[in-house]
Amino acid sequence: MMKKIVIASHNPVKIEAVQAGFSRMFPGEDYGVESISVDSGVGHQPLSEQLAREGAENRARQARLAIPEGDFWVGVEGGCELQGDEMISFAWVVVLSGERVGSSRTAHFKLPAEVKNLVEAGMELGDADDVVFGIENSKQKSGAVGLLTGDVVTRKTLYEQAVILALIPFKQPELY
Repeated sequence: MMKKIVIASHNPVKIEAVQAGFSRMFPGEDYGVESISVDSGVGHQPLSEQLAREGAENRARQARLAIPEGDFWVGVEGGCELQGDEMISFAWVVVLSGERVGSSRTAHFKLPAEVKNLVEAGMELGDADDVVFGIENSKQKSGAVGLLTGDVVTRKTLYEQAVILALIPFKQPELY
């Protein structure tokens, strides 16, 4: 029987990352996917680890309330945080299923000063990237990490690993 994954975003990068993570963690399983836009409850650009994690969890819980007939509900929330004079970027992934919760954070990377300044002034990271790099809608493409690495690491591949790690309690339920 096909299981249903509800992804708390219409962003194609997040959807692809979640699908890829599930496919790699559970090869041979068939999943239907439904996406829904829900509020994170933490603002458009979370500026701390705590707020980004809370946003991912809120998104997964809101998706479960909106579409209760799913088997898995997934929230992904990108965040930035000042560490000294530097600003880092990362994302949190939270997966819910039954009473079980899985979560993981991506690796982080340093943002350029010009991007940092725009984010500190209240701009969302994707919009700041668009301004600095002179492109449009980077957050639905390879994201800041793709722009900075020349697509060696993209937003999708960065998020995919965190999805896989968040699925560990579902892969090894006897241990969790």
